[in-house]
Amino acid sequence: MSKTSIKTGGLAGVTAGETAISTVGKEGVGLTYRGYAIEELAARASFEDVLYLLLEGRLPSHKERTDYERRLAEAAPLPASLASVLERIPASTHPMDVLRTGLSMLGCLEPEKDFSQLNACAIRSVALAPAILLYWFRFCRDGKRLDTTKGAGRVARHFLTLLHDRAPTSEHERALDVSLILYAEHEFNASTFAARVCAGTLSDYHSCITAAVGTLRGPLHGGANEAAMELIERFATPEEAARGVRSALDRKEKIMGFGHRVYRDHDPRHAVIKEWSRRLAAEVGDRRLFPVSEAIEQVMWEEKRLFPNLDFYSATAYHFLGIPTPLFTPIFVCSRLSGWSAHVSEQRANNRLIRPDAAYVGPDPRPFPEETER
Repeated sequence: MSKTSIKTGGLAGVTAGETAISTVGKEGVGLTYRGYAIEELAARASFEDVLYLLLEGRLPSHKERTDYERRLAEAAPLPASLASVLERIPASTHPMDVLRTGLSMLGCLEPEKDFSQLNACAIRSVALAPAILLYWFRFCRDGKRLDTTKGAGRVARHFLTLLHDRAPTSEHERALDVSLILYAEHEFNASTFAARVCAGTLSDYHSCITAAVGTLRGPLHGGANEAAMELIERFATPEEAARGVRSALDRKEKIMGFGHRVYRDHDPRHAVIKEWSRRLAAEVGDRRLFPVSEAIEQVMWEEKRLFPNLDFYSATAYHFLGIPTPLFTPIFVCSRLSGWSAHVSEQRANNRLIRPDAAYVGPDPRPFPEETER
């Protein structure tokens, strides 16, 4: 048997299925959710509108959005047994592991008994993700047992209220709300594809979501905004940032938050989040981090022709909202639960087991040796 040499490139460019949920980087179209441009959704919709759009297939009426907000509020109380589990998770645990454990435990406490419950499970998971994360975070940091119903009903408000023990300003709530919209869905990325592979086996909702969270946990998929924040905070001035990034490039170091696997010349989400970072910087009186970010952006374009993706300016936007850096990627989960859930539903609706072939590159057939010959 001859060996087959095929450069799969991580399945880049391979069409692995059909979806009516989003289009990413297609010719003439940047990013759409069910046909709506991401720029228009970020300008005119709420995250709850987008959640409804992804799960139900259309934008909600005012009454339907209000009903979704009511359902999210009703789904916000943390089960006592889940709170008990969270209190036993060490403070040193990565927050993504906390979400993975919490959402998996939720599946033990409130299992999806049949597939008709998917949307209800999705709403419960979206409502509880901030509660799971921040109950653990505040218990470890402050010894405080949160009332997870505070601020519930709108995900951005809920998250910031639980984090800061006060209701956010309308500007801060809207900034995080827009971020959630931008992160909500992105076609067959690694975590979404993992959820669909799991759904293809006809597994339960919470197993599919846990697979997705575990996939996002990997630094080649999630975590770029955390790495970007670490880089930005190294520099005191734009000039120092420009020198430092050029030196890093000379050393062949990877600068996170730039370029994209699918987009070729720009990330359509970038301009939206950069403007929010600019607005928040002005509000908090920042004169260092945003200018440093722009200096890094300029160097990366001049030296590598690489553009910022969504993650780069999300870093400073979250920082200006007072969100600790280790919680940046978990916010991705709070948002992407909407897209993951839509894909699990779509996979189930026209299901085939996802089982690709592999190009074998191992040894040719050979006889089994006697033990004395090994």
